Amino acid sequence: MASDSLRPQPDSRLRQGASGLRAPQGADAPDDARCIDAALAGDADAFGSLVLRYQDRLYNSLLQYTGSREDAQDYAQEAFVQAFVKLNTFKRNSAFFTWLYRIAFNQAASGARKRRERTSLDSLTESGAPQPTDHRAEAQQDMIDQERVQLVHAAISELADDHRQVVVLREFDGFDYQQIAEVLEIPIGTVRSRLFRARMQMKQRLAPILSEG
Repeated sequence: MASDSLRPQPDSRLRQGASGLRAPQGADAPDDARCIDAALAGDADAFGSLVLRYQDRLYNSLLQYTGSREDAQDYAQEAFVQAFVKLNTFKRNSAFFTWLYRIAFNQAASGARKRRERTSLDSLTESGAPQPTDHRAEAQQDMIDQERVQLVHAAISELADDHRQVVVLREFDGFDYQQIAEVLEIPIGTVRSRLFRARMQMKQRLAPILSEG
């Protein structure tokens, strides 16, 4: 079971598209290094600062990838546990958050291979259901928006695991190609090709709502 400390509230930006979610910026790197040094010296609160800094971003990414709130919470918690246990093995030749994401996405990919039949999008839209309103036009627009969100998540869920990973990291987190390559431990050229194929598949799947725009 995931602990309460790793149960961030669903981010409303998930219903607003990828532009609201951006990757951690390099400006955090020096502070990350200080926290890591302190944690290695025995300061548990220092590692707690890293958890607070990245848990929401990591959770949202895993939610997009797995389609399950429970799985996203569990993978996020386990990733932080593993990062804490293995902190002395962190080489610092990449950013801490890319190392953390690598741990989390490796776990999530392994889980996806074992439990493909469990992939579900139901939990992604529960909090996004439109609230009752006296204005019929607004209610109708809310329903249309919700249907579009469901279609986007459905299109993501239909991608192959390796394609879904790059879409989530690029489109929802705003990672650049180098960061994605580091997280997934693949060449940048592979990142580009997977992203191209994923975008083409999603474009085809989302053709009905794209034509409406």
